[in-house]
Amino acid sequence: MSASYVQIDPKDNIIVAITPLEKGLKTVVAGKEVVLKEDIKQKHKFALNDFNVGDQIYMYGVLIGKATDPIQEGCAITIDNVKHASAEFQDTKEVYHWSAPDVSNFEGRTFNGYHRKDGKVGTANYWLVIPLTFCENRNVDVLEGALSEKLGYETKKDFAVNTDALIEQYKSGASNEVILNTPIITTKEEMTKNRVFPNVDGIKFLKHDGGCGGTREDAIVLCNLLAGYISNPNVAGATIFSLGCQNAQISMLQEAISAIDPENTKPVYYLEQQKSASERQLIEEAVKHTFIGLAEANKLGRKPAPLSKLVLGLECGGSDGFSGISANPALGYASDLLVRLGGSPVLAEFPELNGVEQELINRCETEEDAKKFSGLMRAYSAAAVAVGSGFENNPSPGNIKDGLITDAMKSAGAAKKGGTSPVVKVLDYTEQVTDPGLNLLCTPGNDVESTTGLVGSGCNVVVFTTGLGTPTGNPVAPVLKMSSNTNLYERMNDIIDINAGTVITGEDTIESMGEKILDHIIKVASGEVPSKAVLHGNNDFIPWKRGVSL
Repeated sequence: MSASYVQIDPKDNIIVAITPLEKGLKTVVAGKEVVLKEDIKQKHKFALNDFNVGDQIYMYGVLIGKATDPIQEGCAITIDNVKHASAEFQDTKEVYHWSAPDVSNFEGRTFNGYHRKDGKVGTANYWLVIPLTFCENRNVDVLEGALSEKLGYETKKDFAVNTDALIEQYKSGASNEVILNTPIITTKEEMTKNRVFPNVDGIKFLKHDGGCGGTREDAIVLCNLLAGYISNPNVAGATIFSLGCQNAQISMLQEAISAIDPENTKPVYYLEQQKSASERQLIEEAVKHTFIGLAEANKLGRKPAPLSKLVLGLECGGSDGFSGISANPALGYASDLLVRLGGSPVLAEFPELNGVEQELINRCETEEDAKKFSGLMRAYSAAAVAVGSGFENNPSPGNIKDGLITDAMKSAGAAKKGGTSPVVKVLDYTEQVTDPGLNLLCTPGNDVESTTGLVGSGCNVVVFTTGLGTPTGNPVAPVLKMSSNTNLYERMNDIIDINAGTVITGEDTIESMGEKILDHIIKVASGEVPSKAVLHGNNDFIPWKRGVSL
């Protein structure tokens, strides 16, 4: 795609500027010559024909807006002359035929993962420490201080200071010169090499602000989400802190775990502070149980697993005008490859599917799921309108600045992450992925809330596309960041894993980039290559309270 401008779909009446375009430039699109009447910024769009007020505007082959002012051919499409508009959709589906991609380059491939007793396979091996209410967050902090650094796991720093070595020197009567020459800095790499439990990737502490107050429904949803994290194949077991009087009761979490895994095959230790003799006793018991759990988790090593055991979260955030042209469709091709190989990609962020509902409804394999998806979308839209907002308010200032001026435009590009395969299941928030194939999961568009939900529903790896850059990660699943443009990849290489900007420059096709993405996923899933988010300790975790979050 090395051209300076592109018409994405033959139906489109606006054209994307791949490079900055100057006023007076003669462009030719589908045999039609258009002279630009003003400068067009990179990633922004210009009119292929004249628009009157109210005329419909198409991009990606779908309705993305309507003209609010007359727009001349060759002029820029902006928030000042266009407003959001999206196509109506029906609850019923049409017949859909899928052309599956060639997977010969991946047949027989495996990844090295952690095999769980329930048949799932993890891409990592973590122990969780979870408070059932925000009242217990301090005790979680105490446990983190007692265990993480001592056992060789990541801290919030790139190094640790061994003050104990200075104390020992002082007590032995060492001189100031000896003290000054005593090594006391341990790097994160050195701590990792000295882990007490080398087969355990870390202890993750899922602090949150829920569990009490709010509504009873909030507590139920939180327990369902936490149960999903405990049941995630990347998790070996968990230590649970409960105060005792909160809405989110231990019994609720136990019931939620049993609903996912009736055999309850993982060790989960429950500690209730109001039944403990003292805080000191509570912490002592928590430390000992967690230590024993880590020792047991350490017995499990990586073994080959088929690619069908990959549950891939599809996420985007900080999107730009190239996201829907390079990164998202390339991830969509990787998603199609994974479906063909028996895996389970999961497309979320329902506010960012506005305008492409009918396409996804048509792709649903059953009428039941088609109706469930349309019902969830209508309910979400109505909830946003009820509080004085709406899907049209979804694009962020960063999105708009970089060319995504309406929600339907943003959604049409975002939906490309889901490829073209049939939808095998539609899931509401916290429902678990059980069917191989493309799943739709109801989450907000908020990056961290959505990623939190994806992993809570069973994703063992996430690919997160971005055009502007983001450090987002997750405590349990590796999150691979992929840039839509090379400039971002070069500027923020410390937090970006994959560069899809090569699609824009013509070095890669959507298909070749998709294969590169899947190959990188396999390496990360096998523990061969760490994601940048894991390296930096980006453990973002925000449960959704089911309020309106766009």
